Amino acid sequence: MLTPDEPRPVLLMNTVWANRSQVHDDLTTVSGLREFLGVPADQGDLTAFRALRQALRDLAGVLTEDTRAVAQDRDLERAVGEVNRAARSARQWPQLAVHDGELLRHNESEGTPARQALASIAAEAVELFTGENRVLLRACYAPGCVLYFVKDHPRREWCSPSCGNRVRAARHYRRNRGESPGPNGFS
Repeated sequence: MLTPDEPRPVLLMNTVWANRSQVHDDLTTVSGLREFLGVPADQGDLTAFRALRQALRDLAGVLTEDTRAVAQDRDLERAVGEVNRAARSARQWPQLAVHDGELLRHNESEGTPARQALASIAAEAVELFTGENRVLLRACYAPGCVLYFVKDHPRREWCSPSCGNRVRAARHYRRNRGESPGPNGFS
């Protein structure tokens, strides 16, 4: 259900997703976190990533003025503290490298690969929520959707083409039947 071209903080937020029948959580197990990260992780990492994900969803809810029920129970102070805690969990520093005679920059980090990813995603979230592109972060208001996305095209209004199709189908249903679709906007 994840859109791979979204920024990593959005990808982490969207490990909570919905289909027609229920809301799903891809980070309920350590193996789910390992699959998401592609690096080894343990139970402590899972707890840290779940806390960061909730903080990011809370901050995205505030920033996008999200009115969906899934975004109503937000704690801004806790969320800011959690992102800051995660961002400093693995120290990073720039390093020079030489590749084919050319100087390149790369970052070195301390900590496990999972903790490095946690800190990196948190740092990217700080940029996402405070940078000039923060106005492009959106909540998807398709029926039943709980995802966020970055509006990377002027006409983009939904997190995915399938959500756009659900909105159009629901609108068509209402227009032609004069009725509203079932719960969560589905018929």
